[in-house]
Amino acid sequence: MSKPDRAMKRENWRRIKQTVCAIAGGVVLVGGVFFVYHWSRDKEHRDMATRIAEYGPRKGVPRTIEDLQRAIAAYEDLQELHVKDAAQTATYWKILSIRFQDKGMFLEAVKALRRAIELKPDDETLHYLTALNAAQSAKSMFDYEEGSGGIGTASRRYLNLAEAAYLRAIEIEGSYTQARYGLAVLYVFELERPADAVPQLRRYMENRSGDADAMFLMARALYMTGEYEEALDWYERGIPLTKDAARKAEAESNRNYIRGLL
Repeated sequence: MSKPDRAMKRENWRRIKQTVCAIAGGVVLVGGVFFVYHWSRDKEHRDMATRIAEYGPRKGVPRTIEDLQRAIAAYEDLQELHVKDAAQTATYWKILSIRFQDKGMFLEAVKALRRAIELKPDDETLHYLTALNAAQSAKSMFDYEEGSGGIGTASRRYLNLAEAAYLRAIEIEGSYTQARYGLAVLYVFELERPADAVPQLRRYMENRSGDADAMFLMARALYMTGEYEEALDWYERGIPLTKDAARKAEAESNRNYIRGLL
């Protein structure tokens, strides 16, 4: 091969290498921009990367698989510690709320339970206790602007809170019979919605079939909705079961009254 041919071949090869490098560089650049763009859009991912990097062996971005595994393990351990601390703090707020409740400080109990629920939102007992204390708080609320007591704006707000808290407790734990009974009491005596109490009491008595007080409450709710015959039946079933003389006398009086209506 002559010198001119060899020179031309070398020149062609040089041009091919330049073209390939340019294409490869473009692909890398576009890929890098695409990656950075999508990664930067998610602040949560960036924050997570920063946190994980803090636990790296060199306080920088982990360089190897082993470094990354150690960083993730350290971060998970710290997160688990935070979760345990939050659960313990929620327990302390719950205990404080019960202390407030025992002293009749129902509004303070509601405030403490709010803090507990922020830490353990899926604890049905916290919602149940919130409902109990909110319902009690409503009874002591006065509408100071109008100078009247009873069901004013403030009272209604706490009664609505009580209903929502009972419903949330039941949503979390469908077999939570205490929450169903408390909700039924709220519907009958505070919100004057006896029709809504009836299905809650039916579910309650699937597990507490011998509860005379629940039977009397059912009878009262049915009487309020005009279901006199079924109300009479519940009084008849509950009276032999109760051992409270005053409750028995009241139930017998109500039963006789309904008999007169029929």
